[in-house]
Amino acid sequence: MAVKRPVWAVLTLLGVCAVVVYLADQLSKFWVKNTLPEGVSNPVLGDFLQFYFVRNPGAAFSIASGSTWIFSILAAIVTIVIIVFARKIRSIAWAVVFGLLLGGTLGNLTDRLTQQNAEGVVEFGHGLVIDFIYTPWMMPAIYNIADIAIVSSMCLLVILTFSGIHIDGTRDARKKNTNETPIGSNPTVTLQGGLTGQGGLGDGGAGGAGGN
Repeated sequence: MAVKRPVWAVLTLLGVCAVVVYLADQLSKFWVKNTLPEGVSNPVLGDFLQFYFVRNPGAAFSIASGSTWIFSILAAIVTIVIIVFARKIRSIAWAVVFGLLLGGTLGNLTDRLTQQNAEGVVEFGHGLVIDFIYTPWMMPAIYNIADIAIVSSMCLLVILTFSGIHIDGTRDARKKNTNETPIGSNPTVTLQGGLTGQGGLGDGGAGGAGGN
């Protein structure tokens, strides 16, 4: 079954998702940088949600700290790949996936290109990513809106893959139950004492009539 959407609709949705994520990420980081003290926990909902301003040299959720330039290159590659292959997307769901991924990737890439490094100097490609969302009940890492968008896109990608929904809008056909009777078939059912009995009655009736 194919559910293909127009190119303009898919690209519009992808772009809207990317812009919303990017703006939410950058505006929240701007607010954090100019409002919250660095390295201090600020409870919002007790231990459920805290704002904890830190600068992260690694990837999402503080993974692989110290490899900032590598993630800057990877983020740039991901951005280029999404832009190049965007016109091939015909699925609304996949447009959301790549929109979230693009917005999140650009959000953290902007930090790496414009924020200061570990020495407090702005160095292109070596900037530290601003993280501030802390949920100790769920995980020890501190993250940001861009990280949430990236992880959400990966989860949705897995769901779509296992659901058989492809980027081009096509969907894998469901397997048919081999035990189901094909439409249009006319199976013969023999009932003992039914069809056979009717024939017997007919013969018996004829014989009885002849006997009379």
